Amino acid sequence: MSALTEDQTGRGGRPANGTATTVENPPHPAVPRQPGPPSPTTAGPTPSTNASKEPAPSATVSAEPASSATVSAEPAISTTVSGKSAPPTTASAEPTSSTTTPGKPTPAATSPEKPAPPSPATDHPTAPRPPITAVTAVTTELAHRTTETDVFPARWTRISDTRFRFTAHWPAAHPFFGPVDDQHQDPMIVGETLRQASMVLAHAEFGAPADTHFVMWDLTVSVDPAALLLADAAEPVEFDVVCSEIRRRGRGLRSMRTTMEFRRAGRFVARGTGSTGCTPPRAYRRLRAGRLNAWNTPVPLLAGIAPQAAGRSRAEDVVLAPADRPGVWNLRVDTGHPVLFPRPNDHVPGMVLFEAARQAATAASGLRPFLPATLTAEFDHYAELHSPCRIETEVFDEHPGEVTVRVSGRQDGASVFTASLTSARPARVPSPS
Repeated sequence: MSALTEDQTGRGGRPANGTATTVENPPHPAVPRQPGPPSPTTAGPTPSTNASKEPAPSATVSAEPASSATVSAEPAISTTVSGKSAPPTTASAEPTSSTTTPGKPTPAATSPEKPAPPSPATDHPTAPRPPITAVTAVTTELAHRTTETDVFPARWTRISDTRFRFTAHWPAAHPFFGPVDDQHQDPMIVGETLRQASMVLAHAEFGAPADTHFVMWDLTVSVDPAALLLADAAEPVEFDVVCSEIRRRGRGLRSMRTTMEFRRAGRFVARGTGSTGCTPPRAYRRLRAGRLNAWNTPVPLLAGIAPQAAGRSRAEDVVLAPADRPGVWNLRVDTGHPVLFPRPNDHVPGMVLFEAARQAATAASGLRPFLPATLTAEFDHYAELHSPCRIETEVFDEHPGEVTVRVSGRQDGASVFTASLTSARPARVPSPS
């Protein structure tokens, strides 16, 4: 299954599509807790939620552009959001094949108030958990990134055993998640922040060991592009997180759903939800048997489409290559890209697939910029490095003033992922008579 994840922990990027020289997934050392700077979000208690002791049942994430999130507009967000869990290839500790996908997990009756086990963010496995009001800094190790500039969540506070409040920084300039035009930040940074925060909590609050492999089965994000202004980039982003559908593997974590609501200077920016699975290295090796050395074989680097057509400013950030007909492209895999491939990987990271969906939606719709207000994605299988992956699109003008693009990725005759992105059409300016 391809997933929106960074699940290897090697070293930095490599020459473009060259042979890797580092070992995949070396274990991280234990990461000591680091006190963060005082945060205004910790000054007072957060209104409690009405979360059920039972996790919300999974519901299908619609391919329609409307977000499935039903998060309250109040900072104390609800736990009623649920999305489809794509078949979790990592859910079983005893996978039977590297090419088949185990069935979906059924939500486990996990009490939200059950104390979480010790985690790699503590100094010692038996160390007590910090007070609820403690502020903890996010590290590159916890976020699975190799450089600090690629880490967007900065610190968090535990409100309860399943509720957390984060502070994030979305820079005005970033090598990859840079501005999409001269006014707006990249909406894709919301999904990346959600992904990073989910892994941080899995490690530091729910006991996932440092060498865990992560997979995100589905992702739904709803954004107000008018709240993503470059002029506000210096203002920190606060977001509340509710964890639900928590499934344990012994004292560790097997999977969970995270639901988040983002605000900047008190103004709603975005909300999102995603389900994440965790796989121990031993099970991952069995699951990916025969594929683990794929990163050690060079991948042909295809010529990309024009950056402007993909909505990018740099040719090296393009992940689409021309295909045989309009509305269809081939996935362009650059294993040397420092953000998309910061470390060796035996498959195409889900971030690449998510970006391919956005670039395909931009190219197919012809909108410049394409500012997605809603994004949904479901991941079905791992995208392999050495098989062609076709990216196909359908464009729908179902509602006045907006366009929806449905994107699918197919490899070796099977679906890898599906996505749906909706953007408003820019208002037409009457030409002078």
